[in-house]
Amino acid sequence: MIQFGTGGWRAKIGEDFYIGNIRRIAAALAYVILEDHKEDKPVVIGYDRRFLSLEAARWVAEVLTAQGIHVQFMQRSAPTPLVMFLVKQKDLHYGVEITASHNPATYNGFKLIVQEGRDAPVEETSRLEQVILGLPGELNILPFDQAVAQGMVEMLKNPFNDFIDSILNVLDTDAIRARGPRILFDSMHGSATYPLTVIFNTTRCTFDQIHGEKDAFFGGLMPAPAASTLHELKEKVIREGYDLGIAVDGDGDRLGIIDGNGDYVSANDILVLLYWYLHEIKGWKGPVVRNLSTTHLLDRLAESFGEVCYEVPVGFKYISSKIDEVDAVLGGESSGGLTVRGHIHGKDSVYSSALFVEMICKTGKQPGELMREIHERFGEYYMEETNLSFAANRKPSLTKKIMEERILPDFDQAPVRVSYLDGCKCYFADASSVTCRFSGTEPLLRIFAEGRTQEQALSYIAAWRKALDV
Repeated sequence: MIQFGTGGWRAKIGEDFYIGNIRRIAAALAYVILEDHKEDKPVVIGYDRRFLSLEAARWVAEVLTAQGIHVQFMQRSAPTPLVMFLVKQKDLHYGVEITASHNPATYNGFKLIVQEGRDAPVEETSRLEQVILGLPGELNILPFDQAVAQGMVEMLKNPFNDFIDSILNVLDTDAIRARGPRILFDSMHGSATYPLTVIFNTTRCTFDQIHGEKDAFFGGLMPAPAASTLHELKEKVIREGYDLGIAVDGDGDRLGIIDGNGDYVSANDILVLLYWYLHEIKGWKGPVVRNLSTTHLLDRLAESFGEVCYEVPVGFKYISSKIDEVDAVLGGESSGGLTVRGHIHGKDSVYSSALFVEMICKTGKQPGELMREIHERFGEYYMEETNLSFAANRKPSLTKKIMEERILPDFDQAPVRVSYLDGCKCYFADASSVTCRFSGTEPLLRIFAEGRTQEQALSYIAAWRKALDV
Protein backbone atom coordinates (compact mmCIF):
# COMPACT_ATOMS: atom_id res chain seq x y z
CA MET A 1 0.00 0.00 0.00
CA ILE A 2 1.42 3.38 -1.05
CA GLN A 3 1.30 5.90 1.78
CA PHE A 4 2.61 9.46 1.71
CA GLY A 5 4.41 10.95 4.69
CA THR A 6 5.37 14.49 5.67
CA GLY A 7 7.97 14.68 2.89
CA GLY A 8 6.19 12.75 0.15
CA TRP A 9 6.29 9.04 -0.64
CA ARG A 10 9.60 7.28 0.00
CA ALA A 11 10.44 3.62 -0.34
CA LYS A 12 13.30 1.18 -0.74
CA ILE A 13 14.48 0.74 -4.30
CA GLY A 14 13.55 -2.69 -5.62
CA GLU A 15 11.06 -3.40 -2.85
CA ASP A 16 8.38 -0.71 -3.24
CA PHE A 17 10.15 1.86 -5.41
CA TYR A 18 9.89 0.31 -8.86
CA ILE A 19 8.28 1.07 -12.22
CA GLY A 20 4.87 -0.40 -11.33
CA ASN A 21 4.36 1.75 -8.25
CA ILE A 22 5.74 4.89 -9.91
CA ARG A 23 3.27 4.47 -12.75
CA ARG A 24 0.42 3.88 -10.30
CA ILE A 25 1.17 7.14 -8.48
CA ALA A 26 1.41 8.99 -11.80
CA ALA A 27 -1.87 7.46 -12.97
CA ALA A 28 -3.57 8.57 -9.75
CA LEU A 29 -2.22 12.08 -10.25
CA ALA A 30 -3.50 12.06 -13.84
CA TYR A 31 -6.94 10.94 -12.63
CA VAL A 32 -7.07 13.80 -10.09
CA ILE A 33 -5.93 16.35 -12.68
CA LEU A 34 -8.59 15.28 -15.16
CA GLU A 35 -11.36 14.98 -12.59
CA ASP A 36 -10.61 18.51 -11.37
CA HIS A 37 -10.29 19.86 -14.94
CA LYS A 38 -6.74 21.04 -14.31
CA GLU A 39 -5.23 19.68 -17.52
CA ASP A 40 -5.08 23.27 -18.85
CA LYS A 41 -1.58 23.64 -17.41
CA PRO A 42 1.48 21.37 -17.67
CA VAL A 43 3.05 19.44 -14.82
CA VAL A 44 6.72 20.30 -14.25
CA ILE A 45 8.87 17.26 -13.42
CA GLY A 46 12.28 17.33 -11.79
CA TYR A 47 14.59 14.69 -10.37
CA ASP A 48 17.67 14.46 -8.18
CA ARG A 49 20.83 12.39 -8.77
CA ARG A 50 19.76 9.19 -7.04
CA PHE A 51 19.67 5.80 -8.65
CA LEU A 52 16.59 5.56 -10.94
CA SER A 53 15.56 9.20 -10.44
CA LEU A 54 15.83 10.17 -14.11
CA GLU A 55 14.15 6.94 -15.19
CA ALA A 56 11.32 7.38 -12.68
CA ALA A 57 10.77 10.95 -13.85
CA ARG A 58 10.38 9.61 -17.39
CA TRP A 59 7.93 6.94 -16.18
CA VAL A 60 5.79 9.66 -14.62
CA ALA A 61 5.87 11.68 -17.83
CA GLU A 62 4.88 8.63 -19.91
CA VAL A 63 1.74 8.08 -17.85
CA LEU A 64 0.69 11.74 -17.67
CA THR A 65 1.15 12.36 -21.39
CA ALA A 66 -0.80 9.21 -22.26
CA GLN A 67 -3.76 10.90 -20.55
CA GLY A 68 -3.32 14.08 -22.58
CA ILE A 69 -1.53 16.04 -19.84
CA HIS A 70 1.42 18.15 -20.98
CA VAL A 71 4.72 17.92 -19.12
CA GLN A 72 7.64 20.30 -18.67
CA PHE A 73 10.74 18.20 -18.07
CA MET A 74 14.17 19.09 -16.70
CA GLN A 75 17.14 18.43 -18.95
CA ARG A 76 19.40 17.96 -15.92
CA SER A 77 19.00 17.03 -12.29
CA ALA A 78 17.41 19.79 -10.24
CA PRO A 79 16.97 20.57 -6.53
CA THR A 80 13.49 20.44 -5.03
CA PRO A 81 13.46 24.23 -4.37
CA LEU A 82 13.74 24.87 -8.11
CA VAL A 83 10.65 22.78 -8.88
CA MET A 84 8.76 24.64 -6.15
CA PHE A 85 9.92 27.95 -7.59
CA LEU A 86 8.75 27.01 -11.10
CA VAL A 87 5.32 25.88 -9.92
CA LYS A 88 4.91 29.21 -8.12
CA GLN A 89 6.37 31.37 -10.91
CA LYS A 90 4.41 29.70 -13.73
CA ASP A 91 1.22 29.47 -11.62
CA LEU A 92 1.00 25.73 -12.27
CA HIS A 93 -1.35 23.31 -10.56
CA TYR A 94 1.26 20.62 -9.92
CA GLY A 95 4.95 19.79 -9.92
CA VAL A 96 6.77 16.53 -9.18
CA GLU A 97 10.27 15.93 -7.85
CA ILE A 98 11.69 12.41 -7.84
CA THR A 99 13.76 12.31 -4.67
CA ALA A 100 14.15 10.70 -1.28
CA SER A 101 15.82 13.87 0.03
CA HIS A 102 18.21 12.97 2.87
CA ASN A 103 17.23 9.28 3.15
CA PRO A 104 19.83 6.51 2.62
CA ALA A 105 20.97 5.66 -0.92
CA THR A 106 18.77 2.55 -0.93
CA TYR A 107 15.67 4.79 -0.98
CA ASN A 108 13.99 6.93 -3.59
CA GLY A 109 10.66 8.72 -3.64
CA PHE A 110 7.96 10.89 -5.17
CA LYS A 111 7.36 14.43 -3.90
CA LEU A 112 4.18 16.17 -5.01
CA ILE A 113 4.17 19.97 -5.17
CA VAL A 114 0.92 21.88 -5.51
CA GLN A 115 -0.20 25.37 -6.50
CA GLU A 116 1.96 28.27 -5.25
CA GLY A 117 4.87 25.84 -5.00
CA ARG A 118 3.79 24.24 -1.73
CA ASP A 119 4.21 20.75 -0.32
CA ALA A 120 1.06 18.78 -1.05
CA PRO A 121 -1.32 18.87 1.95
CA VAL A 122 -2.51 15.69 3.63
CA GLU A 123 -5.91 15.98 1.96
CA GLU A 124 -4.28 15.90 -1.46
CA THR A 125 -1.96 12.96 -0.79
CA SER A 126 -4.72 11.01 0.96
CA ARG A 127 -6.84 11.45 -2.13
CA LEU A 128 -4.02 10.04 -4.28
CA GLU A 129 -3.74 7.05 -1.96
CA GLN A 130 -7.44 6.28 -2.34
CA VAL A 131 -7.36 6.66 -6.13
CA ILE A 132 -4.38 4.29 -6.33
CA LEU A 133 -6.41 1.56 -4.62
CA GLY A 134 -8.99 1.65 -7.37
CA LEU A 135 -6.71 1.74 -10.40
CA PRO A 136 -6.97 -0.97 -13.09
CA GLY A 137 -4.15 -3.46 -13.55
CA GLU A 138 -3.09 -2.16 -16.97
CA LEU A 139 -2.12 1.49 -17.36
CA ASN A 140 -1.77 3.43 -20.60
CA ILE A 141 1.63 4.94 -21.36
CA LEU A 142 3.09 7.08 -24.14
CA PRO A 143 6.81 6.24 -24.61
CA PHE A 144 8.92 9.20 -23.57
CA ASP A 145 10.62 9.83 -26.92
CA GLN A 146 7.25 9.75 -28.68
CA ALA A 147 5.83 12.17 -26.11
CA VAL A 148 8.69 14.56 -26.85
CA ALA A 149 8.23 14.18 -30.62
CA GLN A 150 4.49 14.85 -30.31
CA GLY A 151 5.04 17.99 -28.23
CA MET A 152 3.48 16.51 -25.10
CA VAL A 153 6.82 16.86 -23.28
CA GLU A 154 8.64 20.20 -23.35
CA MET A 155 12.31 19.96 -22.38
CA LEU A 156 13.21 22.95 -20.18
CA LYS A 157 16.55 24.22 -21.44
CA ASN A 158 17.66 26.47 -18.57
CA PRO A 159 15.02 26.82 -15.87
CA PHE A 160 17.64 27.87 -13.30
CA ASN A 161 18.06 31.48 -14.51
CA ASP A 162 15.02 33.11 -12.90
CA PHE A 163 15.49 31.07 -9.72
CA ILE A 164 19.09 32.19 -9.36
CA ASP A 165 18.26 35.81 -10.25
CA SER A 166 15.47 35.91 -7.65
CA ILE A 167 18.08 35.14 -4.98
CA LEU A 168 20.79 37.47 -6.32
CA ASN A 169 18.27 40.32 -6.47
CA VAL A 170 17.73 40.29 -2.68
CA LEU A 171 21.33 39.65 -1.65
CA ASP A 172 23.73 42.41 -0.66
CA THR A 173 26.16 41.33 -3.37
CA ASP A 174 28.37 44.37 -2.79
CA ALA A 175 28.99 43.32 0.82
CA ILE A 176 29.90 39.79 -0.25
CA ARG A 177 32.21 41.02 -3.02
CA ALA A 178 33.92 43.46 -0.67
CA ARG A 179 34.70 40.70 1.82
CA GLY A 180 35.48 38.02 -0.78
CA PRO A 181 35.08 35.00 1.52
CA ARG A 182 36.70 31.65 0.83
CA ILE A 183 33.98 28.99 0.80
CA LEU A 184 34.26 25.22 0.59
CA PHE A 185 31.07 23.62 -0.67
CA ASP A 186 30.03 20.01 -0.13
CA SER A 187 27.09 19.21 -2.40
CA MET A 188 27.03 15.66 -0.98
CA HIS A 189 26.78 14.37 -4.59
CA GLY A 190 23.41 16.09 -4.81
CA SER A 191 21.46 18.26 -7.24
CA ALA A 192 22.12 21.77 -5.82
CA THR A 193 25.62 22.07 -7.29
CA TYR A 194 24.80 24.29 -10.27
CA PRO A 195 22.76 27.13 -8.68
CA LEU A 196 25.11 27.53 -5.72
CA THR A 197 28.16 27.54 -7.98
CA VAL A 198 26.63 30.32 -10.10
CA ILE A 199 25.57 32.42 -7.08
CA PHE A 200 28.93 32.33 -5.33
CA ASN A 201 30.96 32.82 -8.47
CA THR A 202 28.74 35.79 -9.37
CA THR A 203 29.38 37.35 -5.95
CA ARG A 204 33.14 36.86 -6.43
CA CYS A 205 33.68 34.36 -3.65
CA THR A 206 36.58 31.95 -3.75
CA PHE A 207 34.40 28.90 -4.16
CA ASP A 208 35.77 25.36 -4.12
CA GLN A 209 33.80 22.14 -4.09
CA ILE A 210 34.02 18.57 -2.86
CA HIS A 211 31.72 15.66 -3.70
CA GLY A 212 30.35 17.43 -6.75
CA GLU A 213 30.32 14.34 -8.96
CA LYS A 214 27.27 12.12 -9.29
CA ASP A 215 27.41 9.12 -6.95
CA ALA A 216 24.25 7.09 -6.42
CA PHE A 217 25.72 5.77 -3.14
CA PHE A 218 26.64 9.23 -1.81
CA GLY A 219 30.15 8.13 -0.92
CA GLY A 220 28.73 5.59 1.50
CA LEU A 221 27.25 8.30 3.74
CA MET A 222 23.75 9.56 4.37
CA PRO A 223 23.17 12.55 2.03
CA ALA A 224 22.24 14.70 5.03
CA PRO A 225 24.37 17.64 6.22
CA ALA A 226 24.82 16.57 9.84
CA ALA A 227 27.81 16.63 12.17
CA SER A 228 28.33 12.89 11.59
CA THR A 229 28.58 13.25 7.79
CA LEU A 230 30.73 16.37 7.41
CA HIS A 231 34.10 15.20 8.74
CA GLU A 232 35.91 15.73 5.42
CA LEU A 233 34.41 19.20 5.01
CA LYS A 234 35.46 20.09 8.55
CA GLU A 235 39.02 18.86 8.09
CA LYS A 236 39.53 20.74 4.83
CA VAL A 237 38.04 23.97 6.18
CA ILE A 238 40.56 23.87 9.04
CA ARG A 239 43.55 22.66 7.04
CA GLU A 240 43.13 24.99 4.08
CA GLY A 241 41.86 28.07 5.93
CA TYR A 242 38.39 28.55 4.50
CA ASP A 243 36.05 31.14 6.01
CA LEU A 244 33.08 28.81 5.81
CA GLY A 245 32.06 25.29 4.87
CA ILE A 246 28.60 24.82 3.36
CA ALA A 247 26.86 21.47 2.82
CA VAL A 248 23.42 20.67 1.41
CA ASP A 249 21.50 17.43 1.21
CA GLY A 250 20.74 15.28 -1.83
CA ASP A 251 17.87 17.37 -3.19
CA GLY A 252 19.06 20.75 -1.96
CA ASP A 253 16.50 21.60 0.68
CA ARG A 254 18.57 21.12 3.88
CA LEU A 255 21.60 23.11 4.99
CA GLY A 256 24.64 22.35 7.13
CA ILE A 257 27.43 24.76 8.11
CA ILE A 258 31.04 24.36 9.27
CA ASP A 259 32.45 27.68 10.46
CA GLY A 260 35.98 28.93 9.89
CA ASN A 261 37.15 27.38 13.16
CA GLY A 262 35.96 23.94 12.07
CA ASP A 263 32.94 23.93 14.37
CA TYR A 264 29.68 22.40 13.20
CA VAL A 265 26.83 24.92 13.31
CA SER A 266 23.65 23.04 14.16
CA ALA A 267 20.41 23.54 12.25
CA ASN A 268 18.91 25.14 15.35
CA ASP A 269 21.77 27.64 15.53
CA ILE A 270 21.41 28.41 11.80
CA LEU A 271 17.77 29.34 12.39
CA VAL A 272 18.60 31.48 15.42
CA LEU A 273 21.41 33.30 13.61
CA LEU A 274 19.43 33.97 10.44
CA TYR A 275 16.40 35.20 12.37
CA TRP A 276 18.63 37.55 14.37
CA TYR A 277 20.39 38.74 11.21
CA LEU A 278 17.27 39.28 9.12
CA HIS A 279 15.40 41.03 11.93
CA GLU A 280 18.16 43.13 13.45
CA ILE A 281 20.62 43.79 10.61
CA LYS A 282 18.48 43.65 7.45
CA GLY A 283 15.46 45.12 9.24
CA TRP A 284 12.92 42.48 8.22
CA LYS A 285 10.46 42.84 11.09
CA GLY A 286 7.99 40.12 12.02
CA PRO A 287 7.53 36.85 13.93
CA VAL A 288 9.24 33.50 13.39
CA VAL A 289 7.85 29.97 12.92
CA ARG A 290 9.33 26.66 14.06
CA ASN A 291 8.08 23.12 14.36
CA LEU A 292 7.66 21.45 17.73
CA SER A 293 11.04 19.68 17.58
CA THR A 294 13.02 22.90 17.06
CA THR A 295 14.81 25.04 19.65
CA HIS A 296 12.92 27.27 22.06
CA LEU A 297 15.81 29.73 21.87
CA LEU A 298 13.88 31.16 18.93
CA ASP A 299 11.06 31.96 21.37
CA ARG A 300 13.42 33.86 23.63
CA LEU A 301 14.90 35.76 20.70
CA ALA A 302 11.49 36.66 19.29
CA GLU A 303 10.30 37.83 22.70
CA SER A 304 13.31 40.14 22.99
CA PHE A 305 12.36 41.68 19.64
CA GLY A 306 8.77 42.18 20.75
CA GLU A 307 7.73 39.45 18.32
CA VAL A 308 6.11 36.01 18.61
CA CYS A 309 7.49 32.54 17.86
CA TYR A 310 4.77 30.24 16.50
CA GLU A 311 4.97 26.45 17.00
CA VAL A 312 3.51 24.07 14.39
CA PRO A 313 3.52 20.29 13.81
CA VAL A 314 6.35 18.56 11.93
CA GLY A 315 5.98 18.90 8.16
CA PHE A 316 7.16 21.91 6.24
CA LYS A 317 3.71 22.59 4.80
CA TYR A 318 2.67 23.69 8.30
CA ILE A 319 5.61 26.07 8.53
CA SER A 320 4.99 27.66 5.13
CA SER A 321 1.27 28.07 5.82
CA LYS A 322 1.95 29.76 9.14
CA ILE A 323 4.55 32.07 7.56
CA ASP A 324 1.86 33.30 5.18
CA GLU A 325 -0.76 33.55 7.92
CA VAL A 326 1.32 35.68 10.31
CA ASP A 327 3.73 37.29 7.80
CA ALA A 328 6.72 35.74 9.54
CA VAL A 329 10.29 36.65 8.64
CA LEU A 330 11.48 33.07 8.63
CA GLY A 331 10.37 29.54 9.39
CA GLY A 332 12.34 26.36 9.85
CA GLU A 333 13.00 23.07 11.55
CA SER A 334 15.81 21.38 13.45
CA SER A 335 16.44 18.95 10.59
CA GLY A 336 18.06 21.73 8.55
CA GLY A 337 15.24 23.11 6.40
CA LEU A 338 14.10 26.72 6.31
CA THR A 339 12.63 29.41 4.11
CA VAL A 340 12.18 33.15 4.40
CA ARG A 341 9.38 35.56 3.68
CA GLY A 342 8.79 36.36 0.02
CA HIS A 343 10.63 33.33 -1.35
CA ILE A 344 9.23 29.87 -2.10
CA HIS A 345 6.83 28.03 0.22
CA GLY A 346 9.25 25.18 0.90
CA LYS A 347 12.73 24.48 2.22
CA ASP A 348 15.59 25.99 0.23
CA SER A 349 19.24 25.48 1.11
CA VAL A 350 20.35 27.54 -1.91
CA TYR A 351 18.81 30.78 -0.66
CA SER A 352 19.62 30.11 2.99
CA SER A 353 23.28 29.39 2.12
CA ALA A 354 23.52 32.71 0.31
CA LEU A 355 21.97 34.57 3.24
CA PHE A 356 24.37 32.91 5.65
CA VAL A 357 27.37 34.04 3.60
CA GLU A 358 25.92 37.55 3.44
CA MET A 359 25.60 37.50 7.23
CA ILE A 360 29.25 36.72 7.94
CA CYS A 361 30.33 39.30 5.36
CA LYS A 362 28.12 42.07 6.74
CA THR A 363 28.91 41.41 10.40
CA GLY A 364 32.57 40.44 9.96
CA LYS A 365 32.02 37.71 12.57
CA GLN A 366 32.11 33.95 12.56
CA PRO A 367 28.89 32.08 13.44
CA GLY A 368 30.44 30.79 16.67
CA GLU A 369 31.20 34.34 17.79
CA LEU A 370 27.67 35.48 17.05
CA MET A 371 26.18 32.50 18.90
CA ARG A 372 28.33 33.20 21.96
CA GLU A 373 26.88 36.71 22.09
CA ILE A 374 23.35 35.29 21.89
CA HIS A 375 24.09 32.68 24.58
CA GLU A 376 25.52 35.34 26.89
CA ARG A 377 22.21 37.15 26.64
CA PHE A 378 19.72 34.27 26.74
CA GLY A 379 21.61 31.27 28.12
CA GLU A 380 22.40 28.00 26.36
CA TYR A 381 20.01 25.31 25.16
CA TYR A 382 21.18 21.77 24.44
CA MET A 383 19.30 19.74 21.88
CA GLU A 384 19.63 15.95 21.77
CA GLU A 385 17.72 13.58 19.54
CA THR A 386 17.53 9.89 18.84
CA ASN A 387 15.81 7.67 16.30
CA LEU A 388 14.49 4.39 17.67
CA SER A 389 13.64 1.50 15.38
CA PHE A 390 11.07 -1.10 16.39
CA ALA A 391 9.42 -4.20 14.99
CA ALA A 392 6.55 -3.26 12.67
CA ASN A 393 4.05 -5.21 14.77
CA ARG A 394 4.83 -3.00 17.77
CA LYS A 395 3.61 0.25 16.20
CA PRO A 396 -0.07 -0.20 17.17
CA SER A 397 0.80 -0.85 20.81
CA LEU A 398 3.30 2.02 20.94
CA THR A 399 0.74 4.34 19.35
CA LYS A 400 -1.85 3.28 21.92
CA LYS A 401 0.53 3.95 24.82
CA ILE A 402 1.58 7.38 23.56
CA MET A 403 -1.59 8.76 21.99
CA GLU A 404 -4.51 6.92 23.64
CA GLU A 405 -3.38 5.88 27.12
CA ARG A 406 -1.13 8.96 27.16
CA ILE A 407 1.42 7.48 29.50
CA LEU A 408 4.21 9.79 30.58
CA PRO A 409 7.70 8.79 31.75
CA ASP A 410 8.99 9.56 35.23
CA PHE A 411 10.88 12.80 34.55
CA ASP A 412 12.93 14.62 37.16
CA GLN A 413 10.25 17.32 37.17
CA ALA A 414 6.57 17.34 36.27
CA PRO A 415 5.68 18.97 32.95
CA VAL A 416 3.71 22.19 33.16
CA ARG A 417 2.01 21.40 29.86
CA VAL A 418 1.60 18.39 27.56
CA SER A 419 0.60 18.67 23.90
CA TYR A 420 -0.61 15.92 21.59
CA LEU A 421 -0.64 18.13 18.49
CA ASP A 422 1.95 15.86 16.83
CA GLY A 423 3.01 12.95 18.99
CA CYS A 424 3.56 13.86 22.63
CA LYS A 425 5.46 16.98 23.72
CA CYS A 426 6.15 17.83 27.36
CA TYR A 427 7.01 21.39 28.37
CA PHE A 428 8.78 22.13 31.66
CA ALA A 429 8.96 25.23 33.85
CA ASP A 430 12.67 25.82 33.14
CA ALA A 431 11.97 26.13 29.36
CA SER A 432 13.21 22.61 28.62
CA SER A 433 11.07 20.19 26.61
CA VAL A 434 10.91 16.73 25.05
CA THR A 435 8.95 15.42 22.05
CA CYS A 436 8.18 11.79 21.20
CA ARG A 437 6.63 11.19 17.77
CA PHE A 438 6.59 8.72 14.89
CA SER A 439 8.55 9.62 11.77
CA GLY A 440 6.42 10.54 8.79
CA THR A 441 8.94 9.17 6.27
CA GLU A 442 10.66 6.19 7.93
CA PRO A 443 9.68 3.37 10.36
CA LEU A 444 11.19 5.14 13.36
CA LEU A 445 10.22 6.68 16.66
CA ARG A 446 11.88 10.08 17.00
CA ILE A 447 12.63 11.69 20.36
CA PHE A 448 13.77 15.33 20.51
CA ALA A 449 14.85 16.72 23.87
CA GLU A 450 16.03 20.23 24.69
CA GLY A 451 17.52 20.92 28.11
CA ARG A 452 19.33 23.68 29.88
CA THR A 453 22.16 21.14 30.20
CA GLN A 454 23.13 18.26 27.96
CA GLU A 455 22.61 15.85 30.84
CA GLN A 456 19.05 17.03 31.31
CA ALA A 457 18.23 16.55 27.62
CA LEU A 458 19.72 13.04 27.63
CA SER A 459 17.76 12.15 30.76
CA TYR A 460 14.49 12.99 28.98
CA ILE A 461 15.38 10.63 26.14
CA ALA A 462 16.35 7.87 28.58
CA ALA A 463 13.05 8.31 30.44
CA TRP A 464 11.03 7.83 27.22
CA ARG A 465 13.05 4.77 26.22
CA LYS A 466 12.42 3.20 29.60
CA ALA A 467 8.71 4.00 29.55
CA LEU A 468 8.22 2.50 26.08
CA ASP A 469 10.80 -0.29 26.41
CA VAL A 470 12.53 0.59 23.10
